[in-house]
Amino acid sequence: MIFKLTDDILQDIILRAQQQGELIQRPMDLGRQSYLPQRLGTGGIREIKLRHGLCIQTYHGQLWQDTHWMREHGSHFPLVSKIYLSGGARMRAPTSPDVDSDYEEIKGHHYLYHLPNQTEIEEWRGEEWAHVICLFADPGYFSSFDTSQTILPPILRKLIAGDRSQRFHQPLGAMTSKIKQLAKQILHCPYTGLMQQIYLESKVLELFAAQFSLWAEPPAPSSSISLCAQDIKQLHQAKEILIQQAEHPPSLTELAQQVKLNDRKLKEGFRHVFGTTAFGYLRNYRLQQAKDLLHDSNLTIASVAMQVGYKSPEAFCNAFRRKFSVSPKAYQLGQRS
Repeated sequence: MIFKLTDDILQDIILRAQQQGELIQRPMDLGRQSYLPQRLGTGGIREIKLRHGLCIQTYHGQLWQDTHWMREHGSHFPLVSKIYLSGGARMRAPTSPDVDSDYEEIKGHHYLYHLPNQTEIEEWRGEEWAHVICLFADPGYFSSFDTSQTILPPILRKLIAGDRSQRFHQPLGAMTSKIKQLAKQILHCPYTGLMQQIYLESKVLELFAAQFSLWAEPPAPSSSISLCAQDIKQLHQAKEILIQQAEHPPSLTELAQQVKLNDRKLKEGFRHVFGTTAFGYLRNYRLQQAKDLLHDSNLTIASVAMQVGYKSPEAFCNAFRRKFSVSPKAYQLGQRS
């Protein structure tokens, strides 16, 4: 059974837990420790606030059941770095034309994102321990740095320059040894007081710098994966499952379990065999199906979007344009002529 959560429902659960005597929050050096209400799970979030809006949040806990949490992000949204030490989550952004409407964040990987004015549904698996580090920075924090001599992705450069309308969710791959080291240093700061603040702020900035560098100059893909004939057969089975369940695809973890491959072999093997990620393959399949459907001039763009699994016609139009360099309507009109 899936528990559907919103920010308002969460606040109501927290209030009821406090009324029943549960310890929900306690102050600590530079921040606070929050605990999950017993109704939801066990564990909690440690928050440390640093200078100029920098913030560290560490989530370590377990939910009792599968939980879909609808988040409404406002216009003043920070730049976020997220690192999964364990656990994972599936993210859906049904109303966004700028980011994929369905993607997965997985153990051992890290991400950088900025999602202002965005509705996002976080799907967390029940009875799975998750340990996640999130770093928050106001984009204005970086505006005083000289970026003229630095190679940055254009969308990140625009954000730093003050364009807060830019949305993106950038996967940065598996954690490098440097990212692992910085995450460990942030979790196990050896200082207190002033030295703690200086140390943590320096490590947060170092981690952002490492991620900026990885995004600007991604490492060459690893060729260390070794696949036998049975592995390849199972990867093709995974591909068929994605096609058959395109409207409601399984998560990567569920897909790996169905074809009896471990997560790493599924992810790296899929890229090795099909040249893209599992969800990248699914996206391309959906868009190719849409292209075929658009040969029917009687179908509306909205109906085509719905048939191939997009809840938002705007998100579908943007994805189609990125894939084929033409809008769905222009393509449909071209088929008529």
